[in-house]
Amino acid sequence: MADTDSAMFDIASMTELLHAGQDGSAEVLGAVAGRPLLVVDLDTPGEVAGLDVPTMLPCVIVGISRTGAVHGPLDGVDVALAAGARSAAPWVSAAHLDTGLEEVASRVTDSPMASVTLVQVLRSGRSDSLDHDLMLESLAYSTLQKGPEFRRWLAPRTPASRHPDRGRALLVERSGDRLSITFNRPQVHNAYDAAMRDELCEALSMVAADASITQAHLFGAGADFCSGGDLGEFGTVSDPTTAHVIRTSRSAARLLGIVGGRVTAHLHGACIGAGIELPASAHRVIARPDTRVQLPEIAMGLIPGAGGTATVRRRIGRHRTAWLALTGRTIDAGTALAWNLVDEIDGR
Repeated sequence: MADTDSAMFDIASMTELLHAGQDGSAEVLGAVAGRPLLVVDLDTPGEVAGLDVPTMLPCVIVGISRTGAVHGPLDGVDVALAAGARSAAPWVSAAHLDTGLEEVASRVTDSPMASVTLVQVLRSGRSDSLDHDLMLESLAYSTLQKGPEFRRWLAPRTPASRHPDRGRALLVERSGDRLSITFNRPQVHNAYDAAMRDELCEALSMVAADASITQAHLFGAGADFCSGGDLGEFGTVSDPTTAHVIRTSRSAARLLGIVGGRVTAHLHGACIGAGIELPASAHRVIARPDTRVQLPEIAMGLIPGAGGTATVRRRIGRHRTAWLALTGRTIDAGTALAWNLVDEIDGR
């Protein structure tokens, strides 16, 4: 067991950790107890990586290996870091384990409640029900909007000046059996606001209702596909209950789950937050070489809220999704392709 930071709780073995979660003594772990991060050396003889971690265990569990050669599933950890060269899923390669571990530890220390909530939501994911996963994500996200970490992030921010939109936030054009849907707020890098969400739900509902639309293509106007949620709207909903009801009744991710088999997403530039969470539901995702993917929400005291804990997880697994969200690291098109987050790089 590695113990390199005061935010880590030293425990004798993974087996003892899991027993602690099952017998109720895990109350000494987690964000409230000041112990939000556990590190397990998976190269240590006797560690059992295949054990299931209790869903509600209130801490982030990072497994580390100098070889990435641990056999069997890694259900007992939330993030799996391997030293050296690129490793197969679910591992994330780190040039230096200490550096890779610090990258996760610093974010978990800064936003422990959001970090723990993230891994609990990811552990609870069900491959057989997108609705279940989106409902759980919405409840967690809405709760965190009233939490101390989001309030701390929001407090120093001045209300953003609104950039006037030129017409509709979305362009929808039909040609035969093909529908093109284009994010159309290039002046703010296609920041995903309420108007864009509502117009996207309207367009996707049309696809769902019309079987003669056999292909739908999703684009972004301007330099970037989508820079994520419009920060000017963050914190403007009066209460978490209303936020949850709105998010679940106007869910573009859910509609993409219904029609995604007919959708191709064309990514370029920044694909941040919603800018990757939504296209991850498409049957095919094509990225230009300049595509950059990031999930930055943990630093705001939140978790992905546009469906990412369900859609990104379905493409790259919960371990890599947790790493992407916990670190806030930007990955390039090549990594996204290797991880199956995109299906093709345009021009290759």
